[in-house]
Amino acid sequence: MIVNEWIDLLKVLHGAFNALVALAFLYQGWLGLKIRKARRSGGAKDFGAIKRHRGNGPVLALLGVLGYAAGVTLIAIDKGLVLEYPVHHLVGLVIVILLAATFFVSRKIQGPVSPWRTPHFLLGLAVLGAYLVQLFLGINILL
Repeated sequence: MIVNEWIDLLKVLHGAFNALVALAFLYQGWLGLKIRKARRSGGAKDFGAIKRHRGNGPVLALLGVLGYAAGVTLIAIDKGLVLEYPVHHLVGLVIVILLAATFFVSRKIQGPVSPWRTPHFLLGLAVLGAYLVQLFLGINILL
């Protein structure tokens, strides 16, 4: 059995990890908006931003899923019931679904006029919104 002090520390680490992932997603969204704005205005492409956005996306999606899995594991060990915090759990699950959808939609984007760009953009906004809600819920759980 894990000592309560370790559980408390792991809760804080879970929150800190996911807060950092959320901040990384905000940066990812900023890169995406920068790329989208340049493409729509016909301006010069920032290949560095495009490379970072494409490279970071799958890694961040995986980190988001791992953060959810860590939270589920932690609460199962601590409380024995995964749905101890049902809204926080549901929003985390929504984030995982949105991340998976965003990842798979991104794989379909081909060319500058791909019809998959707008769904990717909207899913990205939904991910950011869900993370903001999740951060608020998580902070309230810790306090």
